[in-house]
Amino acid sequence: MTKGIAYWVATAILVFAVLSGGVGQLAHAWGTLETVTILGYPPYILTILGFWKVLGAIVLLAPRFPRLKEWAYAGIVSETTGAAASHVLAGNYGDYGYHIVVTLLLAVLTVASWALRPQSRTLGALFPAKPLVPGPSMDPRPASA
Repeated sequence: MTKGIAYWVATAILVFAVLSGGVGQLAHAWGTLETVTILGYPPYILTILGFWKVLGAIVLLAPRFPRLKEWAYAGIVSETTGAAASHVLAGNYGDYGYHIVVTLLLAVLTVASWALRPQSRTLGALFPAKPLVPGPSMDPRPASA
């Protein structure tokens, strides 16, 4: 049961961060327009990122849809690591590296939520065990001529 609690705590924090960030980007709330301008992106990127973040947060909370959840997790990791890289490359570290640290912590939180998810929210085993099927090369008897 501890794994289930850890999953929901990680997922709740992640969904709050992604959903609130997406809504803020859609609304061009305080700081979002300034940040993308500093990073060198056009303002319309806020609408695109905000739209996908809101949808991704909804998918993570919704029951079923395991394939969409995989895409949402992949998108969040891409967005957070891309944000960290953008801040580094633009020289916009924030106080004590805040912009890089927070975005990378969100990426780690995303991976934690993904790794802790219950079976009902997965596509199946990551590395399914293949049954050992004997073939001609596995026959212990010598080949007859």
